[in-house]
Amino acid sequence: MNQPELEALAADAYVYGYPLVSALTMVERFTEGGIGTLPAAPFNRLGHATRLAGPEDPFVSVNNDTVYSIAQLDLSEGPQVLRVPDTAGAYHVLQFVGAWTDNFAYVGRRATGTGAQTWLIVPPGWHGTTADHEHVIVAPTRVATIVGRFACTGPDDLPRVRALQAGLTLEPLEPGGLAAGLPAPDPDVPERLAFFERLRVWMAAFPPAAPDVEYQQRFAPLGLLDTGPSPYRAAAPEWTLALLKGLAAGRERVEDAIRPPEDHPAGEWRSVLHLFDYNVDFLGPGTLDDPEWRIPDRRAAYLSRAAAARTGLWGGHAYEALHAMTHDDADGRPLSGEHRYTLRFDQPPPAGAFWSVTMYDLPEYHLVANPIARYSIGDRTPGLEYGEDGSLTLRIQHDRPADPAGAANWLPAPEGGFRPVIRLYQPEPAALDGSYRVPPIQRS
Repeated sequence: MNQPELEALAADAYVYGYPLVSALTMVERFTEGGIGTLPAAPFNRLGHATRLAGPEDPFVSVNNDTVYSIAQLDLSEGPQVLRVPDTAGAYHVLQFVGAWTDNFAYVGRRATGTGAQTWLIVPPGWHGTTADHEHVIVAPTRVATIVGRFACTGPDDLPRVRALQAGLTLEPLEPGGLAAGLPAPDPDVPERLAFFERLRVWMAAFPPAAPDVEYQQRFAPLGLLDTGPSPYRAAAPEWTLALLKGLAAGRERVEDAIRPPEDHPAGEWRSVLHLFDYNVDFLGPGTLDDPEWRIPDRRAAYLSRAAAARTGLWGGHAYEALHAMTHDDADGRPLSGEHRYTLRFDQPPPAGAFWSVTMYDLPEYHLVANPIARYSIGDRTPGLEYGEDGSLTLRIQHDRPADPAGAANWLPAPEGGFRPVIRLYQPEPAALDGSYRVPPIQRS
């Protein structure tokens, strides 16, 4: 295989493997050191945030609407029993994500209701009996993640949420098992080739669906199917150069996928309505097994999966919570804290649970520090000023508005470029069929 062919293949491998490497790198961070509001927790133990996320939480597009409870599952220890408390009608969701970032199950208000529930989570290929358990979730990979989100209106609501977290428990079906954990990549591989080493080791440890396993065979010339010593420890210079060029090309392909198209309507909010529809193989409880929510072209699905991992790792299907984002104002100019903006809603967005607009910086998509510690604004924000006709006009700018109504409706922006995201939790049909459009942001 010549150099250009190797480079093109390496780019394909990056797009294909980025979600796995990104997700399992985050799993390592959670199990070894924790992240932001979430303390470190070993495999098969829940870690509970004690507050809403803020700028100190370096997680891509993290929400400021819910308090997180997260567990990293390692089902080599055996099946796990998950007990979920009664939330008395309050919004919550437990999202189950495989190693390849497939959302394979949901438990919560939309999917299974708000009453107390018990679920058995089993590894792929498990042949034990589930006779004593009415509710069973089969994980597609041995290692998986539970992302729990409990709606929280602010500090005064935290005691209620903490009580729910205390009632959320995870324990082995049969005590005494040992979790294998993540296989370790070769530490002697140069950092510049660490992505390929991680992909090689983890791809073998956590096989995807059969059609994807077949697709992976084409990556043999890159060393990704090697099972012995790492081929990247003392790689030939020409081969290394091809891998690095392909790596850069793959990264650029993913970045291109998340940029708005040049010919998009000015001020358009781009809905990620089908960004997370790449899972077509593992559709368990709470998922919608419908052609509308599946990307039929696997190659297109690989790019969508990579874009989703880049902009919103462990994000969920739009039918659970719809996200839309924008990068420019109504006249097509990039959004920047150098200017002042308004966002007017004549009617509330069609959300069955609640909605919010959250501010993120560029290029990292992190929450933005500000003097009033307000990172999102929405229908649960106290003290909002509505118009006599019921409309709501949000003020988006870096400096605090001088008038009281503007200050009440202020979503602080950074000094430079930013990207707001609107979220509709349990979106109603108008949001999912495209008949509802988020109004564009106007420069004042």
